[in-house]
Amino acid sequence: MLDDKLISISAVGKYVPEKILTNKDLEKMVDTNDEWITTRTGIKERHISEKNEPTSALATKAIQNLFEEYNISSDEIDALVIATISPDMFFPSTAAVTLDNLKIKHAFGFDISAACSGFLYALKIGESFIKSRMAKKVLVVGADEMSTISDYTDRNTCVLFGDGAGAVLLEESKTENGIIDTILHTDGSGKDLLYMLGGGSLNPATHETIDKKMHYIYQDGRPVYKFAVKYMAQVAKDILKKHHYTSSDVSLFIPHQANKRIIEAVGKRLKIDPENVFININKYGNTTAATIPLGIYDAMQEKKLIKYDLLLLGAFGGGFTWGSSLIRWGI
Repeated sequence: MLDDKLISISAVGKYVPEKILTNKDLEKMVDTNDEWITTRTGIKERHISEKNEPTSALATKAIQNLFEEYNISSDEIDALVIATISPDMFFPSTAAVTLDNLKIKHAFGFDISAACSGFLYALKIGESFIKSRMAKKVLVVGADEMSTISDYTDRNTCVLFGDGAGAVLLEESKTENGIIDTILHTDGSGKDLLYMLGGGSLNPATHETIDKKMHYIYQDGRPVYKFAVKYMAQVAKDILKKHHYTSSDVSLFIPHQANKRIIEAVGKRLKIDPENVFININKYGNTTAATIPLGIYDAMQEKKLIKYDLLLLGAFGGGFTWGSSLIRWGI
């Protein structure tokens, strides 16, 4: 039986690669310019991994950062859930590689794929493990290396994405603070609007799939924009209403960082003060499953997220997938 106690985020960690790709750099690579990118997306720069720095390396470093900042031992960890759509390989899982990197032999781990909503899906899974007494402390990581699946000849997509990882530690709350609820949705009819066709069982890698650039992200921007604004706003309204809160009760809203215009449109629909809508897409671009945990880390560093705040999270991604989490912050 699931326990009725709240599960809290007790520690956070972050890692982004050192290499930075600016809009000015992209001007030399593709037909675009800084003004166009900034106006359309809000992005100024993004971090790009080195060739010997796979997604597992990003996840490992984010977790190490968490361990160091909160003086946590790897011996305390019972499970690891990594949300990613850019795993090191199909198998073994990126979580397995990450656990080996950290020399953790006693915990179990696995990856989940829910695109840009992946962190919220992983958060719910981690919470459920603890509530069902399968684990006491669970690491939840959002990590993606979008540069590896971006076509740097396509100006419509390559300007959007970056690489990074964010990690949180979940454990049973000792106070009234913790994860209040998470609502998740999936609608597979959106599969034709945002995808990567090549590499799976439908289209195994061949010379033809490579020649046709099927191993890169494809996005039909206009309908994705409309769906993202509509569904992210609606699920956030639903979770607030379910728990008898209004937008004015929200201390901070951290949405998936896909596009500044999407973020602003969602915030406007929710009637949340722009000062309470967290935006850091300018520094990282869209890091897919990593955007929300990176946002949580940065918001804490900037003192925009403090203990007892009512935190609202929202995401939308390929699939389509979308969701929202409501948290009474406890750090």
